[in-house]
Amino acid sequence: MKVNYTPCKVCLITGYLGAGKTTLLNKVLAEPGDHRIAVIVNDIGEINIDAKLIEKSGGGVTEQTGDLVPLTNGCICCNLSQDLAQQLSDLACTNKYDYIVIEASGICEPIPIAQTITMMAQATLNQGMPAIVEIDNIVSVCDAARLVDEFHCGNDLEATDYENMEEEEDEEEEEEDLASLITQQLEFCNTVVLNKIDLVSEEEKGTVAAVIHALNPGAKIIEAEHGNVPVAEIFDTGLFDYEKSIMSAGWIYALEHPEEDEDESGEVLEYGIQTYIFERREPFYMEKLQNVFMNWPANVIRCKGYVWFKENPNDAFILEQAGRQVTIQPDGIWLACATKKDRDEAFAEYPDLADDWDDVYGDRVNRLVIIGQDLDKEWLHDNLQGAICEGFKPPVME
Repeated sequence: MKVNYTPCKVCLITGYLGAGKTTLLNKVLAEPGDHRIAVIVNDIGEINIDAKLIEKSGGGVTEQTGDLVPLTNGCICCNLSQDLAQQLSDLACTNKYDYIVIEASGICEPIPIAQTITMMAQATLNQGMPAIVEIDNIVSVCDAARLVDEFHCGNDLEATDYENMEEEEDEEEEEEDLASLITQQLEFCNTVVLNKIDLVSEEEKGTVAAVIHALNPGAKIIEAEHGNVPVAEIFDTGLFDYEKSIMSAGWIYALEHPEEDEDESGEVLEYGIQTYIFERREPFYMEKLQNVFMNWPANVIRCKGYVWFKENPNDAFILEQAGRQVTIQPDGIWLACATKKDRDEAFAEYPDLADDWDDVYGDRVNRLVIIGQDLDKEWLHDNLQGAICEGFKPPVME
């Protein structure tokens, strides 16, 4: 099999169901410019890519030739990742295409897909051969009207008591984590296509754009109606860099630039989108922190960061909230709880660790980044502080 020594570029298109991914792809295929495009579709439902458009932009349209490859009965961010890698390799090695577009299922998380493709390229390089595929751009297609609803932009911004909310309908319960999924798709992308802007007001559009910027400060935002986006805005962008993209989320940026927390940019002044960092060395009480989130304000769009608990003083956790969904996942042990040998090796390899080291707590810290509209920072501080176990001293380090 002949290897294509010019990497075949990959554009990954993500976005929730109904956002307009397929419409955008059909528009791009209708005017591909000089590109020869193959398409991989991961859709649980009906594949509605126009085969005639693929014929125009690539070659034949039969599934056997690989011009339109449906990957169904699973999701390419998890159980179909090996199938995705194989199809990418097969398509790239035909030398028929210079671009492969992946339309991900609406429920796909983008990071695992990017990891699969990046590891493919790295594995080839490790064998002393050029990569056959490389990601050029990750595009998140968003329904502007839906974002207004999901992020409560300008609407219903009073604190919500989730304990006393009426029982949701079954369909709504199934989509309880929708805000979390949309947030992940926005945080890990290079380009946001803000679609259906004709369905929102100028004020709503501006607020949504400000929210997107807060979630992903480096993302390029393209406004669109009916998926009309020039191919030059999508292809040959050179925007994707895995290491930069994995650190592109607004909450990570806020942790690395805490001095900007209190800055009032024009965006904040106009739309009230703010970032607040809560940081304390002492641990949380687990039950008290859970109670805080039972009364979490509805105008908080995103909260994420590192926490530790009095009940588990050796363990680090990642807390993540988007919409109504709150998760707390283990993230290993704190370096302060490792052996002296491991600590010494870590300090030798990463000298900057000493900058954030505390004589009592080591690297243990509660550090949460909160993004929202018109935040009541006093409420956030008082309630989170009220869940802190003040004066707690962790076990003495070896």
